[in-house]
Amino acid sequence: MDEPVAQSPLERFCAVLAEHGVEFIIVGGQAEALMGGARLATALGTLNLTLRGAPPELKFRLDAQALALGQNYTFEVDGEWPLDFLGYLEPLGTYEDLLPHVETVSIGGRPTQVIGLDDLIRIKRYLGRPKDRESLLQLEAIKRLREQEGLR
Repeated sequence: MDEPVAQSPLERFCAVLAEHGVEFIIVGGQAEALMGGARLATALGTLNLTLRGAPPELKFRLDAQALALGQNYTFEVDGEWPLDFLGYLEPLGTYEDLLPHVETVSIGGRPTQVIGLDDLIRIKRYLGRPKDRESLLQLEAIKRLREQEGLR
């Protein structure tokens, strides 16, 4: 009998958010890898989240009010996996601004929205960090391959 396959952290994040009806788009490093209010607080409550980079003794109550008072949050899940919630993504804007250009991929058997390749390239150019410049070369090559193959 086959052993059940453990979910990856990304599959777990996506499953928890989807089960709670949270609309989201995957961006950044996870999107790159995939290329080659209260509902959110409830969903996040099922994960072992801490504020990334904050001292362990810092008290933080993750609830709808806390989420409403902030725009961007950086968490760690299980003390290891980075998970960012961004209300605004420079230089592109809000969730609604990204939505028309998303791509859909299957993660854990669920259709999941991922930032569009052109938007991801735009972000990498904007950030300009060494790791982004390296990624940019790969993403632009992927774009050229897609264009040659007649894909979007």
